[in-house]
Amino acid sequence: MTTLWGRVKNLSLVADQRQSGLRGAMKRRGLLVAKSFLAMLMAGLLVVGPISPAVAQSSSENPPANPAPAPSAAPQGSSIAPVSSLGLAKYDFTVPPVAFPSLLKPYQQIKIDEPAITNSPRLDQLVHDGKLELSLQDAVELALENSLDIAVQRYYPWIADASILKAKAGGLGYSTPGANFSSSTANLPSLSYDPALSGTASVSDALTPVNNPFISGTGVAGELNLVTHTTEFNTQYSQSFDTGTNLNISWNNTRSSSNSTENFFNPAVQSTLTIGFSQALLNGFGIAVNTRNIRIAKNNRKIADWAFAQQAITTITNTIVAYWELVYARANVKVDEQAITVSEKLYNDNKKQLDAGTMAPLDVTRAQSELATDRQNLIVAQTVQLQDEQILKNAITKNPLAPNVVNLEIITTDQPKQPASIENPSFEDSIREAFAKRPELQEQLYNLKNGEIDIQATRKALLPTLTLSGQYSSVGLAGNTPIPGATTFTSSEVPIVDANGNPVTVDIGGVATPIFEPIVNTAVAGTTQQGFGTAQSQIFHNRFPEYAAQLTLNLPLRNRSAQGDSARAILTQRQQETALQQLKNAALLDVRNTYIALTQDRAQVDAASEARQLQQETFDAEQKKYRLGASTVYNVILTQRDLIAAQGTELRALANLEEAKANYERALGRTLDVNHVTIADAKSGEVERETLIPGTLHGKVVGTEDVSKGGGMR
Repeated sequence: MTTLWGRVKNLSLVADQRQSGLRGAMKRRGLLVAKSFLAMLMAGLLVVGPISPAVAQSSSENPPANPAPAPSAAPQGSSIAPVSSLGLAKYDFTVPPVAFPSLLKPYQQIKIDEPAITNSPRLDQLVHDGKLELSLQDAVELALENSLDIAVQRYYPWIADASILKAKAGGLGYSTPGANFSSSTANLPSLSYDPALSGTASVSDALTPVNNPFISGTGVAGELNLVTHTTEFNTQYSQSFDTGTNLNISWNNTRSSSNSTENFFNPAVQSTLTIGFSQALLNGFGIAVNTRNIRIAKNNRKIADWAFAQQAITTITNTIVAYWELVYARANVKVDEQAITVSEKLYNDNKKQLDAGTMAPLDVTRAQSELATDRQNLIVAQTVQLQDEQILKNAITKNPLAPNVVNLEIITTDQPKQPASIENPSFEDSIREAFAKRPELQEQLYNLKNGEIDIQATRKALLPTLTLSGQYSSVGLAGNTPIPGATTFTSSEVPIVDANGNPVTVDIGGVATPIFEPIVNTAVAGTTQQGFGTAQSQIFHNRFPEYAAQLTLNLPLRNRSAQGDSARAILTQRQQETALQQLKNAALLDVRNTYIALTQDRAQVDAASEARQLQQETFDAEQKKYRLGASTVYNVILTQRDLIAAQGTELRALANLEEAKANYERALGRTLDVNHVTIADAKSGEVERETLIPGTLHGKVVGTEDVSKGGGMR
């Protein structure tokens, strides 16, 4: 018996300061210039700030298939084994769509292909004469391409990518299967790392009734209402940084006009540029604590990789088992067919002897009964073959009911044989390999890393909140104001009276003449027109500045909530450490059981092969004795039955040995290596056809350890 068992596929301002010796007026002048420069610099931030972050975020609407960065090996001393080479990724959702030159891209959905639920073309390529000729390697490749379990699991790493993207914006990540943390549980101030630009435009017209013209502001007696018109254009830019810093820049502009004569400017334009920041000094301070969710999301991406590797291992192992079960079922059918052939011949020979009177009817009845039993066994074997064929067909197709598949017979081209010894020299070596390669152990190690991140964050959340904030504002005010001309005085005809209400008089030519209140009339020679430009000039020349600083302390007296979060984080970590040991124990038991099963199945194959050979000799001898008249039909039937059972036992032992080998490799986590499958293959859903030469990787001769060495902690 021969088999085509081995094939390979793969997968960084320095500024100088000068001291000024200017004194007196020159010193004051220098200070004024410095303030003006500061105002201009802050205004420049207002313009440049919203642009540069947007340009820095680059991607594409539908990210193309780009080579992933070359993975690095696990750091020295790390207990986390590298993931197998990821190769090409179909999507990269950790990078948002490009915001330049198309400014609308960040506000559009990312286009993602519809899932492919049709069978791969490889199926048709393997069909010959209406039958699917399938080797074990073909079955593994078809399972990678068509397994719906892998197709579903493939989305989790992409969802983990989207979680990284959201965490980079300051949000909370999404849950990932196998990950115990979607984000940190620490109650720390939330920060938004995505810059935000907001604008407000408003128009207001108001007609206010006047009760007292001077109090109401019109300053004109007889006015019955105050008419105002206001227009506002406000812009604000805000962004947070992973140091715990919040930056806000606002640029507010208001134009107002009214029928009041008391205003200096009418209409008036007022502009205000305000730059403010706040910095956490205790609770919420530091890059490490403010990037906690980003680091957790990245670890969850690795967990998703390992979970995907686990699914690939499970799929491959189940496919291998299903393949050998079908091989056994087909061979068992042939054995039963041979048994029927022998039974029919024996029955026919006995019937002839009965007709010739040289054999008793009971011997013919026994041969006929054995023939009926063999036919019944054949029906059972054929039923098992159809069932195993459907199981394998489900494993290697997306749609087993497709017209070109539903009635397709599978012809297995590989036959089971006793494979070369793959057991490690010692059980300790097997356990060491399993601890380094089993996906669930690697997932748990990353869960422990996330738990440590959460413990550090909750420890920081225990501190009081101390915030330093500062603000700088520069105001500009301008508008239209009248230019005064010649001044004239007229009498108001209202006399000036004394304390008793009597008119005050003066002696003019011996005549007591009353004094009247004068009316001053100033002619308007023109209008000084100033507006938006003048207001902005005042801002940038720092004409009306304001500086403010504030230190705020929030001291919780009992701090029970933060204490609870911290205790829970530590308890969860201790629980995960215990769970890791639990997983190690389960892995140890799995390795032990599969190791024992593999060893026993090797011995069973040897014993079954020897028993089948001896039983064949016994059957041949019994037939010879029967032809010579030295044996009975009953003895021939018994030896035939024993031979058929021995043949079935040998086939079953060989199939069990192949399945035990697959389960042993699964227990050690080496399934992907020994079957020359990388996660890159499974993620793209395609097998790299140029790397099918055994013992090679990308055209170079390598060993199995080099095939998996390309992966690393990304």
